[in-house]
Amino acid sequence: MAHHHEQQEETTNYNSLYYLVGLLTGLFIGVVIDLGITWTLSLGVVGLLFAAFFLSVFVRGREQR
Repeated sequence: MAHHHEQQEETTNYNSLYYLVGLLTGLFIGVVIDLGITWTLSLGVVGLLFAAFFLSVFVRGREQR
């Protein structure tokens, strides 16, 4: 009993992956549309905001399952 170790659940946080995909998607769309560097960076920020919205609305409560 003295050597009993509780198994800790390993939790992986994928939030940074969602932010990276949002950023890269926004930048890619800006490059494809070819509106200039300012619009490309702006669309990258919009991608980050969309990723934050997606995490807060759709992925909320995923850890509780």
